[in-house]
Amino acid sequence: MINIQERLSINPEIRFGKPCIKGTRIAVWDILGWLASGMSHEEIIEDFPQLTQEDILASLAFAANREENTKILITAA
Repeated sequence: MINIQERLSINPEIRFGKPCIKGTRIAVWDILGWLASGMSHEEIIEDFPQLTQEDILASLAFAANREENTKILITAA
């Protein structure tokens, strides 16, 4: 299993505090966007050789975790 904390960092001085791959300015949002546009893991790594397969999987795990913990609040009208 991928350890998200080993791969990602959140620093308010980098990309406005968006979660990024440690040691880069590549945000989880960037990786998710590339995947959503149809890029394969191999294409992403080819374009951004500082990334690894584990970095991409950590980004997916982070997004899945965030989705799992999202709650919808309904207010009375």
